[in-house]
Amino acid sequence: MSSTTDDLGKLILRLVLGILVLLHGLSKLDSGIGWIGGMLQGHGLPGFVSYGVYIGEVLAPILVILGLWARLGGILIAINMLFAFGLVHAHDLLTLGKSGGWAMELQGMYLFTGLVVALLGAGAYSLGGRNGRCN
Repeated sequence: MSSTTDDLGKLILRLVLGILVLLHGLSKLDSGIGWIGGMLQGHGLPGFVSYGVYIGEVLAPILVILGLWARLGGILIAINMLFAFGLVHAHDLLTLGKSGGWAMELQGMYLFTGLVVALLGAGAYSLGGRNGRCN
């Protein structure tokens, strides 16, 4: 496969992951994260950790979309999803949904595509460049 095709695939992957996760973050900017702080405290964690959702769902997707420190952004999205798995969706880990798919397929897709971006990098169609210092 050519590097142009690889870079185009990385661009599409970054844009899809970044935009979809960012929409969740924008919703939280609008409606707040108080409920997350309460959930964290219920699990014995300090409530201020809830501000990490802004890193995982606003900052990280922007980095991924721009392709600037995209590997870091991918890792941050994956970490954010691990928190979501543990705090919100743990009871669905081994559950199938009504249509037969994994009940957590969306969260799983975000987790694993975040890891893929972290492994592959942003590619040439990014602010960081194919082999840029910031990618």
